[in-house]
Amino acid sequence: MLKNSVGVWAFGPSVTRFVPPGYHPEAAKESMVEKTRRVADGLSDILDGLEYHYPGEVNEDNVSEILEILEGHGMDLPAIAAGLHTDPTYALGALINPDNGLRRQGIDTLKRGVDLASEIGANFIIWPGAEGYNYPFQRPYAEAWRAFVEGIAEITDHANEKDVKVFLEHKNSEPAMKILMQNIGMTLFTIQKVNALGVDTQNLLVNMDWQHLIMNGENLAEYAELLAQEGKLGHQHANDGWGTFDDDNVVGTNFFMQALELSQTLQDAGYGDNGERMGFDLYPYTEDQVAAVRRAILHQEFIWDLAKKIDRSALKEAKNSADALSGQKAVYRVLGLDEGYEAEIVRRHQEMRSKGHA
Repeated sequence: MLKNSVGVWAFGPSVTRFVPPGYHPEAAKESMVEKTRRVADGLSDILDGLEYHYPGEVNEDNVSEILEILEGHGMDLPAIAAGLHTDPTYALGALINPDNGLRRQGIDTLKRGVDLASEIGANFIIWPGAEGYNYPFQRPYAEAWRAFVEGIAEITDHANEKDVKVFLEHKNSEPAMKILMQNIGMTLFTIQKVNALGVDTQNLLVNMDWQHLIMNGENLAEYAELLAQEGKLGHQHANDGWGTFDDDNVVGTNFFMQALELSQTLQDAGYGDNGERMGFDLYPYTEDQVAAVRRAILHQEFIWDLAKKIDRSALKEAKNSADALSGQKAVYRVLGLDEGYEAEIVRRHQEMRSKGHA
């Protein structure tokens, strides 16, 4: 069993541009300490940790109180995420801001986030949601990419000194309509370019946000296996959705089969052997927030256990011969479609025909 964690942002007001107060306006009145206590009281029996953005959700002023609540419930704070995308100061990005003063300010802020992560033994996630553009002819692309890579390199170099792992998380759009690091390929390109600058990238890894991959048509299991092979599989943000927007819905509601194949792939890659955990990135718009997170955890635990039951020998044989139907047979067996069920289907049809001729 993997330890888990969820982003505390799942318990905010859930604002949208059509509902500015949010579907949960009462959550806007909570301090982060109060929110942490609400979540811990409601989920500590099944949730192992909470993730926070820096500096808006966790910072030097409130981290002690937050940790006290978490530790009192047997929970921890395993990851801090870069959170400058919520600050209108960085509407044009932090790492690629055309104002050199703001760019320096942004990088230094994220380095302080790394310092905080080091102090509490957490990892650091960089999701560069504002590092992009909204229109054609808006950015000098090569220069923007140079600034972006150099910013990531400086933060990574600092994280290496602090013994903090950095997880890069891609997304194709929102809040910037075209985010620079918009797919897995460009994420690996970023790591490669950082390495080319002479920065050690051993601990510069990838955070897989499932819906971000699904939005790109990127198959979860395929990319997890490739990342594991390259030693770049860092963290998971489990969620689901319709595939066109970052819905951040409960796991296993739309892309169940991809979640199942991903779980099998993660298991075979030894995910969790070195302390990796199953993180969740959820955004319950109109649902009860605590109940939605509980449901997501239960779904993923169920899917994880189903994946364990898949006959690896039969699956390997099917894959080695690219036998799609045999692969499906091995998977559906653990879902209940075994020889007994097949026989029952045959019996039903025979009985129906028999009655038809009577």
